[in-house]
Amino acid sequence: MEVIITSSYGKICEEAAHIIHQEWQKKNNLVLGLATGETPLGVYKELTGMNQRNEFDFSDIVAFSLDEYLGLEEDHPQSFAYYMTENFFKHINIKTKNIFRLEGRPSDIEAHCQKYEEKIKSYGGIDVQILGIGRNGHIGFNEPGSSLSSRTRVKTLTEETIRDNARFFTDEREVPRFCLTMGIGTVMEAKMIILLASGKEKSEAIKNCVEGAVTASAPASALQLHPRVKILVDEEAGSQLTNKDYYKWVFKNKGRVKDYMK
Repeated sequence: MEVIITSSYGKICEEAAHIIHQEWQKKNNLVLGLATGETPLGVYKELTGMNQRNEFDFSDIVAFSLDEYLGLEEDHPQSFAYYMTENFFKHINIKTKNIFRLEGRPSDIEAHCQKYEEKIKSYGGIDVQILGIGRNGHIGFNEPGSSLSSRTRVKTLTEETIRDNARFFTDEREVPRFCLTMGIGTVMEAKMIILLASGKEKSEAIKNCVEGAVTASAPASALQLHPRVKILVDEEAGSQLTNKDYYKWVFKNKGRVKDYMK
């Protein structure tokens, strides 16, 4: 796990986009796992800019969405399908046939989730998975108590998550109580994971994710077991980290390994 502490939200987004661009240079048909919410917006803006400057070609990119509210149609303004289209897909040259989403109204939930898992595997798995983190430590919609080996499935949202997401709806009563989400086990199979967090309200969740016990009570803590995770935070989100000075030192000096081999 590499923890990168930056000076601002903008720097988080720049660094994340740079990492994804580096991975694309190694593999042009990169398979991306994409999260929604406020935090990844800046990353999608950075990647869009790269595409429009002809620095990043999305024509062979494959995208899988991380989650979706259950009960919302694809064109609902608060659906994650709508979010991804409006904030990212319609601004880049990705092919529609390469975009895969969890449906808000599947005819058979269990079969749909199983098919989604199989589709991910058919593309060789996700190369880079982007994640945000909830104040309670959830990743995707894997709320506290979710199995660390869970697969794509239906989940019930906590009251805290419903309250946090109510700002996107006219009334809290409009927030769906159920969702579909990739499981923690599904997420952990990605070859690289980039988790983003900004603001002091996320500092406890980041502390538990990076330095706490690995437990289903803090779902993001499972990332400690992944071989290639990058945690990108600003100063406020990283403020409770005990070893933050060491993380900064590592990031500052990580390019100097070759100097010691001369």
